[in-house]
Amino acid sequence: MRVKCIVSYDGSQFSGYQVQPNKRTVQGEIEAALKKLHKGQAIKVHASGRTDAGVHAVGQVLHFDTHLTIPEEKWPYALNSLLPDDVVLLEASYVLADFHARFHAIAKEYRYRISRQKIVDVFKRNYSYHYPYKLDLSAIREACKHLCGTHDFTSFCVAKTEVEDKVRTIYSIELLEEDSELIFCFKGSGFLYNMVRILVGTLLDVGQGEISPDQIPAILEGKNRNLSGKTVPGHGLYLWKVYYDN
Repeated sequence: MRVKCIVSYDGSQFSGYQVQPNKRTVQGEIEAALKKLHKGQAIKVHASGRTDAGVHAVGQVLHFDTHLTIPEEKWPYALNSLLPDDVVLLEASYVLADFHARFHAIAKEYRYRISRQKIVDVFKRNYSYHYPYKLDLSAIREACKHLCGTHDFTSFCVAKTEVEDKVRTIYSIELLEEDSELIFCFKGSGFLYNMVRILVGTLLDVGQGEISPDQIPAILEGKNRNLSGKTVPGHGLYLWKVYYDN
């Protein structure tokens, strides 16, 4: 039987999601817990996508195959008892055998948190990017309009990105203000390696007046990583939600 799961994790102490030799990863911890639950049988998990070192997830989706007949509502209790405190299985459901967490995803939502306090909050240092500088939010919102839609985002991904097709669709970009935090919300068909972090870095440059909102179309058309802003740190990034047809 195939199980679809929604998982949250604190990425602070992980070298990313994907299994890596001699490094602590989210996938490694989940597969280790499943192996214990299956009495030593190795169980492979497939996620909607990878997250980098330090990046968090509120609603990561994964699937795996099992011969166990645990009721859906009991899976979180069974697995969470074996998982470390920084990974939590929120819910699980049995799905059709052809379901795939990655290939069947139709959209993803990422959020990036900016702390705008003058002095860094020591308790938020792993969960938001401290950026205490003045920002023109109206200019940022204007720039966001140019980024929404279907574009080639070569200028907004790591130069060594191996994917040939860099065309993606951003459905919406929202800016939320919560107390001293500014939250960027990106919803799109998919995102390239470091794309969200480079988008945020570029939008912060817009807010600082270093890039004009009207320059965004030219940056997109230039298809050159050197034209866009810096890559902001991973610890402010959250994989918020993964969307499927159903």
